[in-house]
Amino acid sequence: MRRPDTAESEVVSMLVFLVNPNAGGERGYRVFKKLERRLLRTKTEYQVYVTGGTGEARQLAAKLTEASGDKELTLVAVGGDGMLNEVLDGARLSEKLRFGFIPVGRDSDFARGLKLPVTPLGCLKRILAPREERSLDYGVVEFGGNEPLHHRFLVSCGVGFDAEWLSGLYAFEQRRGRHSRLLWLGTRRREGLRALLRARCTRGYFETDSGQRVEFGHLFLLSAQLQPTEAGGIRLANQVPLSDGQLTVSVLNTQSRLQQARLLLLPRRLQPEAYAGVRVYRCREFHLCLDEALPFHTDGEGRGSRQEFTVRCVHRQIRFLC
Repeated sequence: MRRPDTAESEVVSMLVFLVNPNAGGERGYRVFKKLERRLLRTKTEYQVYVTGGTGEARQLAAKLTEASGDKELTLVAVGGDGMLNEVLDGARLSEKLRFGFIPVGRDSDFARGLKLPVTPLGCLKRILAPREERSLDYGVVEFGGNEPLHHRFLVSCGVGFDAEWLSGLYAFEQRRGRHSRLLWLGTRRREGLRALLRARCTRGYFETDSGQRVEFGHLFLLSAQLQPTEAGGIRLANQVPLSDGQLTVSVLNTQSRLQQARLLLLPRRLQPEAYAGVRVYRCREFHLCLDEALPFHTDGEGRGSRQEFTVRCVHRQIRFLC
């Protein structure tokens, strides 16, 4: 077993783990130590990097994939959906690169969407002896400007209320960590109510690659989804096909506080898109332009406030072990 300290070290064809030690209320490191015992028993050759802060996994993924050249490489993110997003966002994609994911915590929308095992050890077994290698779609958001910014995502990107809600949840988790599932569900509701009071509507429009133009008078939330469960656990559209080359764009366009508040109960609905004010569209690409900037996220990671951006789907270019 060889575990170099820097990404500049020589990379051979092997398994590389990128671990967020603070994931799941500071459980990430403890979870990986348990997984490491299994790796040692099975005499699996691997490398591991423990990240020290936001953005480090992105940098490591970029260095590792650049250094690997034409060799086979599997990058495994150990953490939450945000950690997986960083690894995907930084990696140089190629036919030689595969991804794996070991979620830490209970709220991984990506793991639910792919029906991965519920335990970290079960996920590790799938990576060491995968049942299949799936080719997945991923999304790209481009903010434009003189120096275009690009971010990839595997679950969803969104603007408006959901980004505001996720920002509050992230700030709370950084301060207090996560405890029992019951307490965390209560925290989600509370932060959702706070975000509801802070959130605002704006006018705007979006245009799809097919030429469809939709105008909004009171845009409260827009989410572009690749998986049925949108980041944060909101279910705006249940019928989201996996890896069909299209985005499912869900929009809540209303001033009604009652209709907005119902978003907090959407996970219990069988057909949430039937709500008044919620509309669902399908496209490969769209461009959104707003009168005022609203909070924005990709896979639950805040990207500041955005007024204009383009989102497109890249068909089946991610090789994922599951």
